[in-house]
Amino acid sequence: MKFKKLSITLLTLILVMTLSFTILAEEVDLRIYHVNDVHSRVEEDDYAGSMGYAKMATLIKEARRERENVMFLDAGDTFHGQTIANINEGESISHILDLMDLDALTLGNHDFNFGQERLGELAEMSNFPFLAANLSREDGEEIPYTEDYLIKEYDGVKVGVFGLATPETTYKTHPKNVEGLVFENPVTTANSVVNELESKVDVVVALTHLGISEGSKYTSTMIAEEVPGIDLIIDGHSHNVIEEGMMVNDTMIVMAGEYSKYLGYVDLTVENGNVSNIKANLIPREETADVKEDYIISLVVERINRANEVITSQVVGRTAVELNGERGNIRTGETNLGNLIADAMRAKFNADAAITNGGGIRASIDQGEITQGEVITVLPFGNTTILMELSGADIKAALEHGVSEYPATEGLFPQVSGIKFTFDGDAEPGNRVQKVWVNGEMLDPNKMYTVATNDFMKAGGDGYSMFADAPIVSEAGGLEEVLMEYIEANAPVAPEVEGRITAE
Repeated sequence: MKFKKLSITLLTLILVMTLSFTILAEEVDLRIYHVNDVHSRVEEDDYAGSMGYAKMATLIKEARRERENVMFLDAGDTFHGQTIANINEGESISHILDLMDLDALTLGNHDFNFGQERLGELAEMSNFPFLAANLSREDGEEIPYTEDYLIKEYDGVKVGVFGLATPETTYKTHPKNVEGLVFENPVTTANSVVNELESKVDVVVALTHLGISEGSKYTSTMIAEEVPGIDLIIDGHSHNVIEEGMMVNDTMIVMAGEYSKYLGYVDLTVENGNVSNIKANLIPREETADVKEDYIISLVVERINRANEVITSQVVGRTAVELNGERGNIRTGETNLGNLIADAMRAKFNADAAITNGGGIRASIDQGEITQGEVITVLPFGNTTILMELSGADIKAALEHGVSEYPATEGLFPQVSGIKFTFDGDAEPGNRVQKVWVNGEMLDPNKMYTVATNDFMKAGGDGYSMFADAPIVSEAGGLEEVLMEYIEANAPVAPEVEGRITAE
């Protein structure tokens, strides 16, 4: 009898403990670290405000030691932008992110800059998937370097991550880089993928490169508004800093700025198969002063830089002033660096004018010596320089297009040489440009002018469709080579803001 009583007591205790463990197991915490638009800003940099991958790696590793469930995601524009990436066409970035145990990446428009063949090679060498559910081929063939989604399990909780690439990629990389590809409507794709994932996972994450810019046709806010069932959108493309996330309907949207200035993370609690709590945070570079750089990442970066140094350290000239290529300036108005680049293009052909897109200028240059590496960083896209013949009417149409999204910081904003124009930023797009002069004379809409541009714009990139059919008069080498030649011939350079572009 005593044994029976003891057995019942023991059985009751075991049952209570089992139920307790079951209840505890139903509540799972997950932390998701995220970055976007790093543009290969691998190293800590005071000038750009970059934290760098080595400090990010330390923070993520510490979290993985302290927590059971940690994920790391990248929302695109990753493989291209700085010399450390461009010289080896993204291989160095793939290697570093592998060492950081990246779980997945969605493709940004600039991730196509080395072409589809190279993107396939990067996918082969990377131990993480490239996600882009809305990407397909015109011929119906499977794309070998992308997947629609990834499913990972954490303490019994299944997390589905699907990717969306911006349809703007068709004109925000060189058109040749996306030949044969179709970027489907992200809203339609998201609805379809979420319907598929809902029966398979507990948490749905959209890893998107869409942005929240007013100048974009498709945005992550649109996805959140029109597609139910997404718990979290990790976004990129528009470079916004969303400090504590942004709730749209029942979906949290997060974005971590640009250039590795921030490391974002989202803490989720999943209870009985549903997200019961979600909180977004950003770690700014300023808060990482005491964080030690991860030894392995630092060592790899050092070795890559040492191999590249033979090329990048060559001095091509000097500048007597700081050359302003900051994103917020180069995409909304005239800057001295924009003038210098456009002047170099015009001088190369002795053209009437030059027009280049602000989005193709990616960095500033400090006063003093200018190295080849700095020029490559400013002009990282490998564009060639082209001379075309353009009517005055098409020049005005190009300028109208260039300021159509102002004051949004869009890459289509023009930097010019040989041209002076005024525009009204409050007027309706298409009717903003007021006066235009070419070489000091009022623009004649019927006259033909020689205009230097880059091959990206000539092919209709950034929406400059009026350039696509213009006759090509001549071609030169790479835009970075044209700029280096001009700097060398005119050093020390000291360009100024001269009133070429005036918003009234």
